[in-house]
Amino acid sequence: MRVLVTNCNTSGSMTQEIVRGARAAAGPGTVIEGLTPSWGPESAEGWLDSYLSAAAVLDALRTYEGSAYDAVVMAGFGEHGREGARELVDVPVVDITEAAAHLACLLGRRYGVVTTLERSCGQIEDSLHTAGVGAHCVAVVGTGLGVLELTDAARTQAAFVAAAGRARDAGAEVLVLGCAGMTGLERVVAEKLGMPVVDGVAAGVRLAESLVALGLGTSRAGGYARPLEKRRSWGRP
Repeated sequence: MRVLVTNCNTSGSMTQEIVRGARAAAGPGTVIEGLTPSWGPESAEGWLDSYLSAAAVLDALRTYEGSAYDAVVMAGFGEHGREGARELVDVPVVDITEAAAHLACLLGRRYGVVTTLERSCGQIEDSLHTAGVGAHCVAVVGTGLGVLELTDAARTQAAFVAAAGRARDAGAEVLVLGCAGMTGLERVVAEKLGMPVVDGVAAGVRLAESLVALGLGTSRAGGYARPLEKRRSWGRP
């Protein structure tokens, strides 16, 4: 099985980190390949960045020339584009935002998300609501760190634990890592706070593997049906 994991920004080093986490979570026989958009924001941190990122990721998927893949994992937490990707490609598409929230709902009645900048919180709330998993989210809390600042492990861990404490105080029983760049923090934070912590990249990979193993794909009966002639007529930006 081959799973294509898309970064939502143009940072190659971030793609490498995401792929590393995805491979650690993948089952035996699953090949993980990363995809970095050739254009778009270097770090997606806001509404404008998110819309640009969505277009760039969809363009990268549309023009992908690598090996055939069995599923796509979109590793942009709260970013736009998942519905477009499901319309575009013929394999299952799993968004890490949605995947992490679904697993969190299996582990507790209410969950909280810890993310990067406060400005991203509203966007994540909207994404969870659109996916139908927002009702059980009691808090989306920012750490105050930008995406590209997450490379400082000690600082990221301290900021995450502080923000996670606020989410727990708001009633969260499960925590979700609200950025693909936070992959790897889940075990440390879970031990410190005594709560389950879900990593969206790991959740996305495992759910993608399950869909492929079950022979399930995106429904073409309604909203995700797309005319092939329109798909062929697109130009590049």
